[in-house]
Amino acid sequence: MPVTNVSHDIDTRTLTITAEFAAPVERIWQIYADPRQLEKIWGPPSYPATFVEHSLQPGARVTYYMTSPEGEKFAGYWVIRTVDEPTELTFDDGFADDEFNPVESLPVSRNVYRFRDEDGRTVATYTSTYETAEGLQKVLEMGMVEGASSAINQIDAFVAGADR
Repeated sequence: MPVTNVSHDIDTRTLTITAEFAAPVERIWQIYADPRQLEKIWGPPSYPATFVEHSLQPGARVTYYMTSPEGEKFAGYWVIRTVDEPTELTFDDGFADDEFNPVESLPVSRNVYRFRDEDGRTVATYTSTYETAEGLQKVLEMGMVEGASSAINQIDAFVAGADR
């Protein structure tokens, strides 16, 4: 399994997931840069994602939704802050309504995704910081650790299958 460590710290309001992939940094970056590839790994396996708008440019807004096994849609958005291809992406990630408007009652996280080479493999660190400890606690209770981990754990199999 690619996920090697998961930790959260209520005091600093952070959730950090570390993973290692059997692919070079540039290949892992391609997944996040290409919405059709990103759809294959964003969200748990039983909640596939559809990206409606996608641009990794500072200031751009990315919109997506995940579909539950029952057909219910859960929308979200990113606001891209910085892009340092292929090693770092920072963005705000929030919950949205059906028209991709922010849901003010749900927390927004500031995300830093870092990818570094280790002997041809990629070590990724995904850090999400919430405005409040209550916001972090809310997403933990919603199953964010399990959902994010199962999503990330799809990457190696996707890369192996897509690159054949």
